[in-house]
Amino acid sequence: MRIFLAPMEGLVDSYIREILSAVGGVDRCVTEFIRVTRGILPPRVYYRYAPELHNNCLTQAGVPVAVQLLGSDVGQMALHAQRAVELGAPQIDINFGCPAKTVNKHKGGAVLLREPDLLFAITRAVREAVPADIPVTAKMRLGFDDRSMGVVCGQALADAGAAEICIHARSKVDGYRPPAYWEEIAKVREAVNTPIIANGDIWSVEDYWRCRDVSGCDDVMIGRGLIARPDLARQIKASQQQAHCPDMQWPEVIELMVEYCRALQLIIESRYAAGRIKQWLNYTRRQYAEAETCWQTVKRENDADRMCELLRASGDEALRKAVA
Repeated sequence: MRIFLAPMEGLVDSYIREILSAVGGVDRCVTEFIRVTRGILPPRVYYRYAPELHNNCLTQAGVPVAVQLLGSDVGQMALHAQRAVELGAPQIDINFGCPAKTVNKHKGGAVLLREPDLLFAITRAVREAVPADIPVTAKMRLGFDDRSMGVVCGQALADAGAAEICIHARSKVDGYRPPAYWEEIAKVREAVNTPIIANGDIWSVEDYWRCRDVSGCDDVMIGRGLIARPDLARQIKASQQQAHCPDMQWPEVIELMVEYCRALQLIIESRYAAGRIKQWLNYTRRQYAEAETCWQTVKRENDADRMCELLRASGDEALRKAVA
């Protein structure tokens, strides 16, 4: 069983990777995508998306980080993969799953699932451009307009030399609406020899085991579920070992959020840091009853310092109730 932290544009940055990998249970992280167009990007761009390159591409907890690229120009993707490896990337991941309209409009992400031959060409070019000991992996959805292209696209990636394929169990048109179609991942897994990683709608330990049963995949990638419940990977690992692992309590989650907010304040304006915290807090409403009350308190707050005060007040209130 391996658990990977999914890249989430605009939220799962290097600070979140540090925080969640330190909580435990995560075996690999993937950067937000580096957009490849024309012209070789300078090293500073790679370092911005993957500052872990300065640390052998490991988080401080020792979890490896793959560098993800997004683009449709075969030659440019190969050149940028080479540059990433030269800078220390231990793995190149290719994004064929992003559903964002602006990305798809410029022929990136999930829209490429309409062209399996192009998936093959990009993946093969990247595979041939980097040393044999550097894994080239890919993340895809089940299709763009519908879920009928999953097997064909998976076969294209496998034939091109992808070492692993992560599949988000929806089409682009499905977006993030439930349910996740884990049974469609099983069809791809049965059609290729390449290891498949399941992704989509894993919010709890029980979801993991259901996904495993339906998809047949031991390995999973989790994004929103780990934001909503930071100890989810740790809990899943404990369940495999039939070991007891205390649930992370709301005050502990608050401290992680405050840590994140303080880190963000060093690099972005206060209101943008507050916005990121709101994104995180919004996801936790699914898992923690205290998050709803906290959300109502902070949802209109745009000052990061004030938001940290309000977050800590929520954590203190939870501690008082626990002691009472």
